[in-house]
Amino acid sequence: MQSYETLFIGGEWVKPETGDLIDVISPHTEQVIGQVPDASPADMDKAVAAARKAFDAGPLPVEERAAGLSRLSAALQARGEAIADSISSQMGSPKSWSIMGQVFSATMVLDTYAAIAPTYTWVDERPGALGGRLQVRRAPVGVAAGIIPWNVPLFIIALKLGPAMAAGVPIVLKPAPETPLDSYLFAEAVLEADLPPGIINIVPAGRENADYLVRHPGVDKVSFTGSTAVGKHIASVCGEQLKRVTLELGGKSAAIVLDDVALDDALLNEMVMSGLMNNGQVCGAQSRILAPRSRYDEVVDALADKVGALVVGDPLDPATHIGPLVAQRQQVRVEGFLEAGKAAGARAVVGGSKTEMETGWYITPTVFADVHNDMKIAREEIFGPVLSVIPYDGEEDAIKIANDTDYGLCGSVWTADVEHGAEVAARVRTGTVSINSSMILDFNGPFGGFKQSGLGRELGPEGIAPYTELQTVILPPA
Repeated sequence: MQSYETLFIGGEWVKPETGDLIDVISPHTEQVIGQVPDASPADMDKAVAAARKAFDAGPLPVEERAAGLSRLSAALQARGEAIADSISSQMGSPKSWSIMGQVFSATMVLDTYAAIAPTYTWVDERPGALGGRLQVRRAPVGVAAGIIPWNVPLFIIALKLGPAMAAGVPIVLKPAPETPLDSYLFAEAVLEADLPPGIINIVPAGRENADYLVRHPGVDKVSFTGSTAVGKHIASVCGEQLKRVTLELGGKSAAIVLDDVALDDALLNEMVMSGLMNNGQVCGAQSRILAPRSRYDEVVDALADKVGALVVGDPLDPATHIGPLVAQRQQVRVEGFLEAGKAAGARAVVGGSKTEMETGWYITPTVFADVHNDMKIAREEIFGPVLSVIPYDGEEDAIKIANDTDYGLCGSVWTADVEHGAEVAARVRTGTVSINSSMILDFNGPFGGFKQSGLGRELGPEGIAPYTELQTVILPPA
């Protein structure tokens, strides 16, 4: 059991206003493994007030902000193993992926912003159209709220905190109720990094109190990562209040396999990883595999061999490739998709059901063949270890199928001709497209979605802009 009795507000451990608790349940053992306070509206008020006090004190010089990010990254690296174990225990991410995809990636984001901040153009001087001079400033937006999902909790904290700290914006972080434990290890790292009080505040809570935080009049900007349905609700609230908002939402990404590709082991491993990383619980998962009809059976068989060989089990076992889904509700939901696929005529070449393990919310990694793009399993985000292989006739048809979706977060192209692959990628209507790689983002480039996959961008220099307001200062001629 990991039990915590306080919240992290204003650089201190603060007793909550109520005795309400959140139980954290292991998706492997189905047992309670921790408890944290369920932050109340009064606790949210304290956290926002602490952030506002830090904001009103004015931002630190940019060099100090960058140094603080570097110290925080180092403090997280020192706790990397413990944080990875905590995340795997809470949501089922395989330990091997928790270390790299959850913890190390988060520290890389902080390091990236520590490098970007000192060279970012905070003030752009230019001649005025009427003969004067202009200073166009990037001013801090105010107090931000970061609503964190359960699937990659520390990494998403970094996506929001990195640019916020770089811009001099204090933030209130609201971890998901499924995965609040690692945020306490993160708070310990914040203390070790000796950051000014109120710059970072952490208040775990359920949906109702998260909504209170989004609506809080002291919050100037909201950054949310999660489902499209909740993102639409947050967008409507922020629209009513004219509050700045960034939304990174769902996806139904397509991996386009061109007819010239060589299906060697390395490429197949990458392709499987692109769809099944983190047990398929990734918004950018390439869950639709588009294969040329002339090589369709070959692609299906190759993927089936790879997916069928994956080890399913305890997420803390280094040998595990696929762990459990985060909660029983998610297991039931994915089972519904499996049945819907079979009912629509799709063929489960591998998997197609939950596992026979005595405990844990496991789904057998699944490859569906004979899938059409109008099937439910090809239209809706499953968020589980399920791949659908869809045939196409010619590149124009492949691009049409890839773009025939409500989403537009990620995509990939798999080919022997990288330059031609880039030409195909440019026609895919998504925020990120990779060539022959499972990478769904790069820390130096903007990440976000087209269509219902979100609004705005995170990462890269572009990720700082949503945490700033543009201010024009008009000066007389020199």
